[in-house]
Amino acid sequence: MRHGVIPGSRGAVRPLRLFGDPALRAPCEEVTAFDAELALLIEDMYATMYAAHGVGLAANQIGVGLRVFVFDCPDDEDHRHLGHVVNPRPVAADGVTVRGPEGCLSLPGVEAGTSRYDHVVIEGVTMTGEPVRIEGTGFFARCLQHECDHLDGGLFIDRLTGLRRRRALRAIRRAPWAPSPGTETVGA
Repeated sequence: MRHGVIPGSRGAVRPLRLFGDPALRAPCEEVTAFDAELALLIEDMYATMYAAHGVGLAANQIGVGLRVFVFDCPDDEDHRHLGHVVNPRPVAADGVTVRGPEGCLSLPGVEAGTSRYDHVVIEGVTMTGEPVRIEGTGFFARCLQHECDHLDGGLFIDRLTGLRRRRALRAIRRAPWAPSPGTETVGA
């Protein structure tokens, strides 16, 4: 029997911001108000992430410039990690660097092998201001790093080089949601 409320079940699905939207490139601000508005934002973020079939979502992906992300992501042993973090900061990123497939809800249909550390530790607080420490390995570590990049105005394609980058940028230019010329520079 399940006790409690499923995250996002009381939230509203908000429109996702897509590549080319300036909200995705602006570094997010620290959260200072731990109130009902923040709790509603987190509920909406879960609802939006689930509706888009994602494993993580940063606030700027729905146009809110605050340092918050949610996740419901498995690790490489298929253990589920469910939660949120406010004002996250990486305190450790180490281990081997692994190149693995990575995509993004803000770049639908674009995927590329992206290098990430296999182990990461993030510290921050919950929506009520309680300290939280999240440690991830494998795919979950990839997710945590991906969401932290978003909060700094970064996208996974920024980590690509060479042929992988050219292929990803070509896929973006050809996507039905591609930004209008001049919205965001999409090179080679």
